[in-house]
Amino acid sequence: MAENYISDFGTILLFLVGGAIFVVIGLLTSKLLRPKNPNPEKLATYESGEEPIGNAWVQFNPRFYVVALIFIIFDVELAFLFPWATVFGRKDLIEATDGVWGWFSLVEMFIFIGVLILGLAYAWAKGHLDWIKPKPILPQSRSTIPMDVYQRVNERKYDLKAKDAGQTEV
Repeated sequence: MAENYISDFGTILLFLVGGAIFVVIGLLTSKLLRPKNPNPEKLATYESGEEPIGNAWVQFNPRFYVVALIFIIFDVELAFLFPWATVFGRKDLIEATDGVWGWFSLVEMFIFIGVLILGLAYAWAKGHLDWIKPKPILPQSRSTIPMDVYQRVNERKYDLKAKDAGQTEV
């Protein structure tokens, strides 16, 4: 009995070591085969085809996180409903308990769904499901340089990029 116990752990260890070796070989192979020619365009931050404007350290709206959690909760609810539905319909269990099994399963699922509906109502009452876009707070600068100078620099910068983009597309 002890020999089987040790050999089972040995099998698990072999799978773990084999998986680690497989990952390391894949990463090393990709590092050796990939092209290595970075340039400023490739090293620039990319977000959906738009050039980034401003600082990347912006405040993230926590409503996205809350809505994602609510989605996961109801996704898990569906994962529990399918096995419940298959067990609830077993005729042999219902007949063996004179119908008590069916009523117990039904009440149990109504309690489960009720708790989740209460959680949804709570999130709704707290306003976590409202999609009110917050007003951006523009930083106030105390610079002595007039704003039109900044505007001209930005226009010149983006005009040059537009010309460069036009030349590279030819």
